[in-house]
Amino acid sequence: MSRNTTGMTDRRTLLKLTGGAGLVGLSGCLSTTDDGSDGSDGSDGSDGGDGGDGGDSTEAYEIGMVDSQTGSLSAFGERNQRGVDLALSMVNEVGINGRDLDIVVEDSESENQGGIAAAQKLVNQDGVPFLIGAVGSGVSLAIYESVIEGTDVVQLSQNSTGLNLTEFPGLLRMSPSGRSQSLALSNLISDDGYDEVAITYVNNDYGQSLTDAFVDAYEGEVVYNTPHDQDQQSYSSVISEMNSSGADAWLFITYQAEFATMVNEVFSSGYEAQFYGADSVSGDNVLENTPEGSIEGMKIVVPSAPVEEENYQSFADTFESEYGRQPTSWAAYAYDCVINAALAIQAADEFTGAALQDTVRRVSGPEGETVTSFEAASGILADGGGPDDVDYQGVSGPIDFDENGDPIGFLQVLEVQDHAYEGIDFIEG
Repeated sequence: MSRNTTGMTDRRTLLKLTGGAGLVGLSGCLSTTDDGSDGSDGSDGSDGGDGGDGGDSTEAYEIGMVDSQTGSLSAFGERNQRGVDLALSMVNEVGINGRDLDIVVEDSESENQGGIAAAQKLVNQDGVPFLIGAVGSGVSLAIYESVIEGTDVVQLSQNSTGLNLTEFPGLLRMSPSGRSQSLALSNLISDDGYDEVAITYVNNDYGQSLTDAFVDAYEGEVVYNTPHDQDQQSYSSVISEMNSSGADAWLFITYQAEFATMVNEVFSSGYEAQFYGADSVSGDNVLENTPEGSIEGMKIVVPSAPVEEENYQSFADTFESEYGRQPTSWAAYAYDCVINAALAIQAADEFTGAALQDTVRRVSGPEGETVTSFEAASGILADGGGPDDVDYQGVSGPIDFDENGDPIGFLQVLEVQDHAYEGIDFIEG
């Protein structure tokens, strides 16, 4: 099981966008040492194990995860943990060379410095050779540049969509780049007949990079384009300036808490506009904290799993049986991060960062036999197959990392109808 050291765990046709069985009870996981480490003396994950074949050891393989358990991205972290725990149950029912997989989870607090501290603990103290993380693009980049770069540790982000991650090929991600999302938003707003738009974006790498890509793609006029900081009590000045811009279309590239505050201030001021949003403005937190009717008709472009594929539907059925709700794409990405890590471990010659660097891309590459479950992929490896003999197709879609560490992805358009999100289209970005 995942161990949360901070106290909380908890197609219509689909178009590809490039460059972008029933549930068993959650298996128990063995802590490798009393202090939570894997017994490694290495601080960079490169000397962290006794071989991918496991030897005679029955201790769990231990990897790390930096997630947003508190802060403005905590809703994503909660979704992630459901996907992680479900994936662990699948992995540990089969086992990896007769051993379990254990994930130590640390909280980034949705901030760069919190993410760096969490990653330093996992890599330098626990000695993990594989790190899942993080949610926010800026946090993922901060972890990579401050902790991971220059080591052999594998970093695979579960949710980061910022465009700048493409510039760091050593930083892998499961969710697609936001470039296709920005292109889709520009096409959507233009197709809806708006030739002027006002934009506000969260003042970090995620917000800046998606906004820049949108501006480059949009054929109309951007009459307002201003960042805002996170965690402010009020955004009344931003809302007032957007209203004064004269644009009838407003685009929000921010997070749920910030967006909910803005919506309430728009509603109380009596302003009217057609709302559009990037993926991070959608979620139950927004619906629960805004008046009904306040965002009616809003359109949001979000990364999407291939929801009509059989393996996704099986995943969704199992997820709903376990948690009483349908999964989000974010939970699917987190699920696939765990499966990918487990397969990389089984395919590696030893449990070290260097060995995992060699297998992490190959176990889901297009050269091997197509499989859609950990059990099937693990069976190929157990029968003597190598990493290139397996092509794991994830529940979030194909996981064919390109030279920049970006996968193939899908996008969906959501519309707010009767204060609920409804999927209205799959589009090409």
